[in-house]
Amino acid sequence: MSEVRPKPRASIPLPNSRTTESEQVDVRIPIPGPKARPIIEEDTRLLMTGTKTSPVAAASARGVWITDVDGNRILDFTSGVGVVNTGHCHPDIVRAVQAQAAKLMHFAGTDYYYESQNRLAARLTEITPGKHDKKVFFTNSGTESVEAALKIAKWNRQRPIVVGLLGGFHGRSMGALTMTASKPSQRRRFDAFAGGGHHIPAPYCYRCPYQLEYPSCDVYCAKILKELYFETSIPPEDVAAFIAEPVLGEGGYIVPPKGWHQAIKTILDEHGILFIDDEVQAGIGRTGKWFAVEHHGIIPDIVATAKALGGGLPIGAIVFRKELDYTYPGAHSNTFGGNLVSVASALATLDVIEREKLIGAARDRGAHLMARLRELAETNPEIGDVRGLGLMVATEFVEADKARSPAVAFRDRVIDSAVKHGLLVLPCGKSAIRYIPPLVITDAEIDQGIEVLDQAIRAARAG
Repeated sequence: MSEVRPKPRASIPLPNSRTTESEQVDVRIPIPGPKARPIIEEDTRLLMTGTKTSPVAAASARGVWITDVDGNRILDFTSGVGVVNTGHCHPDIVRAVQAQAAKLMHFAGTDYYYESQNRLAARLTEITPGKHDKKVFFTNSGTESVEAALKIAKWNRQRPIVVGLLGGFHGRSMGALTMTASKPSQRRRFDAFAGGGHHIPAPYCYRCPYQLEYPSCDVYCAKILKELYFETSIPPEDVAAFIAEPVLGEGGYIVPPKGWHQAIKTILDEHGILFIDDEVQAGIGRTGKWFAVEHHGIIPDIVATAKALGGGLPIGAIVFRKELDYTYPGAHSNTFGGNLVSVASALATLDVIEREKLIGAARDRGAHLMARLRELAETNPEIGDVRGLGLMVATEFVEADKARSPAVAFRDRVIDSAVKHGLLVLPCGKSAIRYIPPLVITDAEIDQGIEVLDQAIRAARAG
């Protein structure tokens, strides 16, 4: 595909545009530029093949803006893959990190004691759903949080099976990968896994696997767990836990319909099965609640969190019912979980979210983003669906056929064109793009992103 150079913003007429003239996207040099290209080449030579999605070599960032090594100013609708909900390099978080690093960087909290870890644990028990007694285990990542959740569930229930959703993503280490089922590439050649993983279809109303319509379906996609799977292939007495993201992330930003979580939880409670709520991507204010499961009206037994908890530094946690705790030391532990600097960053992050009222901002800015994307869909038939909660939003791109076939190649061209025009976005699902900007974003910055996205869609259509 030939390179598409950015056009002036004024040439992108969209109704109700509210873009201000301050803090504009500024692509001065085609991306990747002459300074970025050797970095990318050296990365390819030295680093393991991973999940690169855009040829951006960042030099600095602040708020919702990234400056690359060639001086281009790029609008970030990815939050560093869901990490910097409070914006890049929030000054209060930077100060907290600097202050702690100058005093003590590491003192293994799994072997020794420090007060700030207790304070963070207390905060997490307060903001996670439910008023029951809880305990916390700190990790280094979302994948490790899921591993810890799976282990404590199996240990406590003394049952071998965990059930999850097709399309769910829970990480890439062997235990978490047992429950990950969003792409074949994530599981290929790893068929050993950790054992005991089963999956049922996700509650995907736009592409219902049962060809039913909500609400007349009576959430059959939840009831099938008991009516079919427990009657045929999954003995419920052998199931320790059910794990689900409250909004499927990597699998397509699929929001379960109202009543699905309640129906699933009722079935689980009948058989003493624990509910693991994977909030690694959806939590810490992203959807307009501290945790996205709060939209669905149930109380999980175990909450797994990470990503945005650290405000840019690696930290995760599981928060679980106190009675699930191990009864002897050594069943599970780690070295860096609850690292002092990461804990300081996490405490500052929670303070910023509360003080700047970013949970309410996620609701308000999310409504604005959804409205603008739906407005965009009216003039771009390739957008088949707009869905999400708060500032966790996606558009699914489709072909012009009756089946609404996933337009994978078109979606990929949109992402490629968007970054060349100064907007950073991420794929998800088969043919969707996710929009997860920092919660500090303004309506004007959202409008700017929509204008660039519109331009990218038209460029992708032109080929």
